[in-house]
Amino acid sequence: MGETPSEAPSELMVDFIISLDGYASAQGWPGWWGLEGPEYLAWLEQEGKKDYTLLMGANTYRLMSSMSEEAAAEGSEFSEEEGASLTGLAAVPKVIFSSTLQAPLTWPNSELVTGDAVEAVKEMKRTGTGPLSTLGSVSLCRSLLAAGLVDRFRLVVFPVITGRTGQERIYDGYPDVSLEMAESRTFDGRLQLLEYVPKVLSGPPGVSPA
Repeated sequence: MGETPSEAPSELMVDFIISLDGYASAQGWPGWWGLEGPEYLAWLEQEGKKDYTLLMGANTYRLMSSMSEEAAAEGSEFSEEEGASLTGLAAVPKVIFSSTLQAPLTWPNSELVTGDAVEAVKEMKRTGTGPLSTLGSVSLCRSLLAAGLVDRFRLVVFPVITGRTGQERIYDGYPDVSLEMAESRTFDGRLQLLEYVPKVLSGPPGVSPA
C-alpha cells in the first residue's frame, strides 16, 4: 500500500509575509500593512485548515500567544478576520524553540524544546511527523535554511517600502541561495505569493569554492 504519512519524511516550509524591501514588520503600521483583502483572507483560512505543525522561537511565541489571547477577549480591537486568524492558532500544534521559556507553556497545543533547534527539526523531518511550517521567527528560519532543512520557501510580498519604519530584516545573515519557482499567484490585485524550492549555495553559481 506504500508509505503511511508517519513513515514519509516531513517537508518544512519557511513562510513569511514581507514588504517589498525585505522587512517582516514596520513600526506604527497595522497588521498585514493594512492591505489584507478578501482573496488573501480566504486563502489564509484555507491554509489554516491544513495539518501543519508550526515552528517558532521565543519572541514570536510571546507576541503571537499574547495577540491570540487578546483577540479572544471580549471587546477586542482586532477586526473579525484578524481575530478569527489569531484565535484559530490556539488549536494548531506548535513547537517552540527556546532556552529562556519555562514549561508548561500557557498557549494551548504548544510544546517547548530547549535543545538545538536544527537537530530537533532534523529529527522531526526524519520521523515524518507531518508537514512543518515556520511562523515568523526570522533567526530560526535563517538557521534552518542554512542547515539545508527547508523544502519550500514561501513569501507573500506586500506592495510597500518601509525603509524608515521597517523592522526585522528578513535576509540579513543568509547564505547564498538559488530559488526554483514552484508557485505564484496574486491576491486582491496587489499581494504577490511566491513559493520556491531553495538550494543553499557555497558561492555564486559557476564559481568554484576557493
